[in-house]
Amino acid sequence: QVQLVESGGGLVQAGGSLRLSCAASGRTFSGYIMGWFRQAPGKEREFVAAIRWSGDSTYYADSVKGRFTISRDNAKNSVYLQMNSLRPEDTAVYYCAASRYGLDSPTAYGYWGQGTQVTVSS
Repeated sequence: QVQLVESGGGLVQAGGSLRLSCAASGRTFSGYIMGWFRQAPGKEREFVAAIRWSGDSTYYADSVKGRFTISRDNAKNSVYLQMNSLRPEDTAVYYCAASRYGLDSPTAYGYWGQGTQVTVSS
């Protein structure tokens, strides 16, 4: 059974940092693009960041560029999202996902985790 399990969410004050982790099990995601998405209450799921299997290509939403960093450890079948300078508008459930070919469209991702809540207080 393929599983993506996120961890590292929580409550943080504005300006603070969090590091999200996503551990994959049940299969290796060799060659897959790994992405992070988020969904705030009443809003659609939106792209945050993605990274290619090689790790040498990363992509970010404009809203997080310069504040968030995505990375992966293929030996551990894991992907990470370092979030700095957090803002109240970053509050959302954050999801890890895997795709063979997509980057910023949720419909391109075939595997999803259950999500982890990030709450940023002002």
